Amino acid sequence: MNGVHDMGGMHGFGPVEPEVDEPLFHAEWEARVRAMMYATVGRVFNLDEFRYGIEQMPPADYLRSSYFERWLATVEYNLIEKGVLTGAELDARTALLHEQPDADLSSSGSVENPWQTAEDMAGPPVHEITPRFAVGDAVVTLNQHPTGHTRLPRYTRGKRGVIHLVHGPEVFADTNAHGLGRNPQVVYSVRFAARELWGDAAEPDGTLNIDLWESYLEPARD
Repeated sequence: MNGVHDMGGMHGFGPVEPEVDEPLFHAEWEARVRAMMYATVGRVFNLDEFRYGIEQMPPADYLRSSYFERWLATVEYNLIEKGVLTGAELDARTALLHEQPDADLSSSGSVENPWQTAEDMAGPPVHEITPRFAVGDAVVTLNQHPTGHTRLPRYTRGKRGVIHLVHGPEVFADTNAHGLGRNPQVVYSVRFAARELWGDAAEPDGTLNIDLWESYLEPARD
């Protein structure tokens, strides 16, 4: 994606200030959202679809939302996309809770279970794939700007790095997020010089390692 959701490496959001003695949850509803995530990911939709759903949030909503508000938004989006519930049903239940905060939310009757098992969602096993690159190879990331989901950060595109580690094949998020297949690829830990990514303002000896799928990379040409 190329929208505001790709915040990695962006300026203008202020310093990172870790919270001292941060609790696991700041409110009870956050724990409920986490439970919803664990109950649906791997059964109704996969993890890459979960991430893509967050990217469907309007930019202003995304920026003012907290971490678990974004999780709730993608759970709602994906449940509607998969036909588990409708937007009208969600709106009706929300309106009911505004009017009657203590309303009985238990279901009545029987509903066909549309959920898949984790085994169904996993698909066929990932087999061994011969890596195209080896440790020490110089590579350049593709300068591409897809309209759908991608795990290639915007600030790394068109940048030169070196293969630091070779990982085993992993499901390709860019296709898996859209129901286009798992299409496993070798993943590499690519080391970039900080100044390659952010110019002379970066620390001179700083480096950053990023795990990237093979199709994001091409050999560097001197």
